[in-house]
Amino acid sequence: MKKAPAAPYKIDSITGLHRLLGLPSPLHPLISLIDNTKIAVTVGQLPETFLLSFYKISYKKLLKGKIGYGQGYYDFDEGGLVFTAPHQIISVDEDAEFFGVTLLIHPDFIRNYNLAKSIKNYGFFNYEANEALHLSEKERITIQEVLGHINKELQNPIDDFSQDVLISYLEVLLNYSNRFYKRQFITRKAVNHDLLSRMEVLLNSYFESQNALNRGVPTVEFLAEELNLSPRYLSDMLRSLTGQNAQQHIHEKLIEKAKEKLSTTRLTISEIAYELGFEHPQSFSKLFKIKTKQSPLEFRTSFN
Repeated sequence: MKKAPAAPYKIDSITGLHRLLGLPSPLHPLISLIDNTKIAVTVGQLPETFLLSFYKISYKKLLKGKIGYGQGYYDFDEGGLVFTAPHQIISVDEDAEFFGVTLLIHPDFIRNYNLAKSIKNYGFFNYEANEALHLSEKERITIQEVLGHINKELQNPIDDFSQDVLISYLEVLLNYSNRFYKRQFITRKAVNHDLLSRMEVLLNSYFESQNALNRGVPTVEFLAEELNLSPRYLSDMLRSLTGQNAQQHIHEKLIEKAKEKLSTTRLTISEIAYELGFEHPQSFSKLFKIKTKQSPLEFRTSFN
C-alpha cells in the first residue's frame, strides 16, 4: 500500500522558522532577512514540505537540486526572485544546495499600513516557482541594494521610525519587482505568443469536443492547469500581451462560438447556451448582450 504523503509542516512565527533552520533568533520578531548560506541544517534534516504563515521573498541561485512551489519545480541556474504568500506549500529537493537571501515578513508587521491591502495587488505572490522573476545583472544589483538597505535598518536599534522605514523599503522592493516582471513579459514575447496560440487551440478543442456541454464553461483554472501555469500568471501574461486577462479571453471565445451557432444553425437560444456550457440560458443571454449590445435573438434576426 502506497504511503500517504506527510502533511505540510506548519510554521506560524518567523522565530519558529529561524529555530528550525538552526539560526539565531531574528533581530525583529515580525521581519527578518536570512543569509541562506548561514542555515545550519541540511535539507535532509528538514520536513519535506512547509506551510508558512508569513510572506517570503527569496533571491536564489541554485547550485544543484531543485526547489518546489505548489505543483511545479524550478532549477534556479541563473538566479531569480520567488514570492510566496502566507499558507502556500513549499518543498525543497533533498539534494538542493543554493545561496542567496530570504526576506520574511509577517502580516502583522504591515497590518496598520496601506501595504496590508496593496500587497494583494502584487500578483506574483500567487505565481508558481517556474514563473520566478529572472533578473538581469543590472536588476540584480538594484534588488540587492534595496535588500542591503533593509538589512542595515534591521541592524539598527528599534525606534519610533524603524517600522515606517522598513515598510518604505518593502514598497520599493515590490514596485521594482513589478517593473521587472513587466519587462520579463515583454522580453519573453515569443514564448508568450506560443502560450497564447496553445490556449486558443485548447479553447477550440474544448468547445468542439462537447466538453462545454458536459463540464460547463471553461474556467481560468482549467486553462492554467493545461498550460502548466498559475491562474494569476496566465492572466497577467495575457494582459501584457493583448490587454485582456484570461477570463476576458474565455468570454471572447464564447461569444465567437455563440455567433457561429446563431448564424449557421437552427438551434434554439437555450440549446446554444447549454452547448456552450451555461447552466442557465439567461446567463448566456446576459453575457452576450453585455459583449455585443444585442440579445442573441436580435443578433440572429439582424444576421438573417
